[in-house]
Parts: sequence; C-alpha cells; structure tokens
Amino acid sequence: MEPIRNLEQLKERAKELPSMKVAVVMANESETLSAVSEAVEANMLEAVLIGPEEEIASSAEEAGVDISGMEIVHVTEEAEAAMKGTQLVRNGRAQVLMKGLIATSTFLKAVLDRESGIRGEGLLSHVAVIDAPEYHKLLLITDAAMNIDPDFEQKMEMLKNAVTVAHAIGIEKPKATYICAKEKPYQKMPRTMEAARMKEAAGRGELGEVIFDAPLAMDLAVSAVAKKIKKIDSPVAGDADLLLLPDIESGNAIYKTLIFLAGAELGAVIMGATHPVVLTSRADSAESKLCSIVLAGVVASYMEGN
Repeated sequence: MEPIRNLEQLKERAKELPSMKVAVVMANESETLSAVSEAVEANMLEAVLIGPEEEIASSAEEAGVDISGMEIVHVTEEAEAAMKGTQLVRNGRAQVLMKGLIATSTFLKAVLDRESGIRGEGLLSHVAVIDAPEYHKLLLITDAAMNIDPDFEQKMEMLKNAVTVAHAIGIEKPKATYICAKEKPYQKMPRTMEAARMKEAAGRGELGEVIFDAPLAMDLAVSAVAKKIKKIDSPVAGDADLLLLPDIESGNAIYKTLIFLAGAELGAVIMGATHPVVLTSRADSAESKLCSIVLAGVVASYMEGN
C-alpha cells in the first residue's frame, strides 16, 4: 500500500476501504452533523446518531443536510448517550466513537469505564495528522491535547499509538523523533536524555516498525536544508513522519501554529482505546472535522485487519 501523502488522498483511501461506522454521541450539533453528512454522502463511512431525536433533526435542518438515511438512537441524557455509544462500539455495530455536543469529561468517563467502556490496555493519546503547505508529506504530531506532562513510559505509549496511525495511512516504517532544543544528549536538558533513552529502546525493537532517531531540534526534523547546513547524519532529519513533543504546551503550540499561521489542515484521532475516538475542538475548521472522522475510519479499518 502506497503511503497517503495528503488529506485528499486520505479521503480517496477511505472510499476504497470497507465502510466503517461512526457512533456520534449527542449528535444534536449542526457543525458535527455537517461533517458527518459529508463523509457519509461521499461513501467514506456510515453513521449512527445518538441523542435527542428532535434536536438532531433541528440541527440537521440548520446545517442544511439530509440525515434521513442515517440511524438515530433517541437518548436525552449525556451520560446515557455516551454509554450507548460505547455499547454500540463494543457490540461491533460501530467501529469509531465521536464526541458531539457533550461535555468532554462525561464523554471520556464513558470511554474509560472498566465495565461498559472501550478502555484499551494502553494510554489514551492524541495523534494529529497534519497537511502543511510547505511540507512534502503528511506529518504526525503527538500529543497536542490529551496528556499534560507525560513521563517516559507514557511517551513510549504515545509513540506506539502514533506509529499505529502511521501504519494505517500506509507508512510502513515511519521516521520518528523526539523534538528537543538540542540534537545531542545534554545532562542539563533532561528531555534530551529521555530522547537518547528512547532511541536505545527503539533499537531494541520496543517501538515496533519505526525508524527512530533523537534528540532532534524542530528545524532538523523537518528541514533538509537545516540538516545539510548543520552536517547532521540522521536517517530521520529533514524527512520526519512523526514528531513526539515533550509536553502538552509544546505540542499544542506547534499544532496551533501550523494551523493558524502556516495554513495547515489536519485530521486528529484519540488512540489507546479499543477503537479510534474522535474528539474535535470547537475551533477546528469544518474541513478538519471531516478529516478527523475520515482518519478515524481509515485507522479503524486498519485495526480491524490487524
């Protein structure tokens, strides 16, 4: 399978794959319904809408979309809707869970419930797939939204989650790095020491099918010119597929800088549960919401086949 190199190719791939179904929790939100409807109409996935039926219909009318062909599960309470969504995924009636007009805490509580949720064995983490105008391929970034100050073991889990997404979009051996402010281990900069430790772990095969080199500064990770000027010998420098950021502040800053200053579009997915989860931001563009749903469907298809 050829690697997906931009978000338009991601959409085309979704049309070619067996159709996945997204369960939208509290789907009574016009922007969410607009993105879901577009994906369904383009045969990129199917959907089941959970929430108050009259409000869902009203939101669809406001968005100007036709939801007559979609299944609606009438539920009025947020907690019950979230539980119903996880139940549909657990029972195989849906392969992706999406947050609609519901408090994030209520939504994630249902996801992580040990009895009725879709909690996985690992760590929940946010993986963004960025289509930046000035970069020559898609760039995966973790974690911009979920883990605040992860320790070494949590970062290892975050990387594994992101590698799964990379594999799902056709990158057999993603080139990955841990972004630091210096490209050599330095005792006074603990993150560089973590990066060196991670490189050793990758060498032992603990990160799976990945080419990992770290630490690398941001310029070296994505710029072949910087690599040449600084004379860095690295299989990842200048051509990174995947960036691990040290904490949520740096991850969130890079993520939003690429969107709001560099004109990037993206899809994002929460990994670490038994199935992909879509947790979009209110500030996300309509295109990014659509791409997040489509990405989750592509990842779900990959997970079903592996």
